Amino acid sequence: MKILLMEDVKGLGKTGEIHEVKDGYGQNFLIAKGKAKHASNEVINKYKAQQKKQEEIAALEMTERKQLVKNLENITLEMIRKVGANGSLFGSITKEEITQALQNAHHISIDKKDIELKTPIKSTGIYEIEIKLGYGISAILKIDVIAQ
Repeated sequence: MKILLMEDVKGLGKTGEIHEVKDGYGQNFLIAKGKAKHASNEVINKYKAQQKKQEEIAALEMTERKQLVKNLENITLEMIRKVGANGSLFGSITKEEITQALQNAHHISIDKKDIELKTPIKSTGIYEIEIKLGYGISAILKIDVIAQ
């Protein structure tokens, strides 16, 4: 029996591969658990079309994220905060505050989990933070913390 693997199966193969297996193993285990489908021409063509569509969507997302990188690197986000006598902030600037400021000022929505703060922002000045956008793409956003 020929099957098309829908997920990785240890000892048999990876997703998308076509294998010849015994009827009982294929029908009673692989197909019954949703790990594979019977490899008819219709199923194979449908799978290939689905893979092609996913690749096109991924390519579109990559171009959108590259454009977002260009936009983010041209932005200097100004954040005005109250400071103490020694010039340090009351508290620190959080990832959530950064995402909110980006949304309000530039209409760019980024998940706070994508922002990477190496050190907490606790004083005035210009900081560069890294934003990871997936697919190995990251951008540097400049934040200018100004005393009120």
